[in-house]
Amino acid sequence: MSGLLVSAFTFYFFLYFVIDFFIRFSARFPAYGVIRPTLIEVLILLVLLFSQKDKFKHKMDDPVFKGFFVLIGYIIISIPFVEWPGSVVRTNLDPFVKASVFLFFVAIFVDTERRLKIFLFVFVGCQIFRVLEPLYLNITSGYWGSSTYLSSKEFANRLAGAPADVINPNELGFVIATAIPFLHYLLWPLSWKAKSLYLLLMPMLLYALILTMSRGGFIALIVVAFFVFKESKSKFRLLIVGVLAAVLAFSVMTPVQKERYLSLIDRDAEGGASAEGRIRGMVNEFKLGMSRPIFGHGLGTTPEAKVHKLGARQASHNLYAEVLIELGIVGFLIFMAFLSKIIKKLFFVRSSFSKLNLDSLDFYSRLNKSLITLFWMYAVYSINYWGLSQYYWYLFAGLVIAFYNLALEKVEGKSGCCSGSNVTHHGSRFRLANKVRNRVL
Repeated sequence: MSGLLVSAFTFYFFLYFVIDFFIRFSARFPAYGVIRPTLIEVLILLVLLFSQKDKFKHKMDDPVFKGFFVLIGYIIISIPFVEWPGSVVRTNLDPFVKASVFLFFVAIFVDTERRLKIFLFVFVGCQIFRVLEPLYLNITSGYWGSSTYLSSKEFANRLAGAPADVINPNELGFVIATAIPFLHYLLWPLSWKAKSLYLLLMPMLLYALILTMSRGGFIALIVVAFFVFKESKSKFRLLIVGVLAAVLAFSVMTPVQKERYLSLIDRDAEGGASAEGRIRGMVNEFKLGMSRPIFGHGLGTTPEAKVHKLGARQASHNLYAEVLIELGIVGFLIFMAFLSKIIKKLFFVRSSFSKLNLDSLDFYSRLNKSLITLFWMYAVYSINYWGLSQYYWYLFAGLVIAFYNLALEKVEGKSGCCSGSNVTHHGSRFRLANKVRNRVL
């Protein structure tokens, strides 16, 4: 199997890239940032990728990769027909490429169970650091990072990312909601030490979410809580814990924070008008998307389209409207098909585990639950968050591919069909692998 793995140097250099990308060393060390390290790292990783293409070329037949290649092909072919092709070529292809490379890097470089666990440790650890750093600064020095305008003509503080980070309060809420499913499914079922770490981190993450006053982050948390409750075998106990946590959270909120979250259900509460305005803005964005329904305005041109046709430059706060504006109906359907291929893989892995009743795959079963939860959280949060040229869907897709390939190897190994090293690319000999592959395709 070692002959089919990318080199250790490639994997660990990729981990350095992940840490650099999320912790933003270039913003923390100005001299380091001058050399544009992220671009250099991406180029090095691409060279390493192509130099080892024989080790992973069989993975390119994966349905998720195929769906992404269709999306790429459509974007390229449609450039002459969009409203602003010059903007696409000059400005907007670059951020899309930087975001989408995560799909390839994660899917290809994370190729063993050990590397999967290391990657999860690094990725989740980076997200937790991004939350705890501004929370620490808030507690020790009164740092907030952002504010929101109130109807009383005053400003209320909101916790955003640390000074070296670039995330606003809503994005910080998104980071919190991303980390929680991994912590719950991968830490809580383990030893008392893991449970202690979980109980230490969770209150801090939830308190940070309160300080962000992010209604989108709160909705994302509700989605995560729903799936955790749905999967739990101790629903009554979990319900009691949830009620106590909600009472405690409400008790530590300031009046402004309470009004902010209550505005989700009470339009007369402080922030209710902005919530209604967000809904009207989404409706206008979908209308804007239908003004060029076939090919759209062009990749990354949502702000440009809004300036010319709606009079406001602010980027879309709705991924689905953003895709419709930029890629048209055809591109929208292609992107949704890409997402559907991701969740189909997760559903089939869950079904395979259930049928085989393999208790020894506990890690994979728990990770599968966390990824399904994360998928639906992303799907809901994307109503309030852009993402066509953001990293998160592509990193998630790459993680699902890596997880799926490794889980399938485990399933085949435990079912006695074959050796795990050959599962993913010598399918004609292995019935279960063929069945899984055909069902997903």
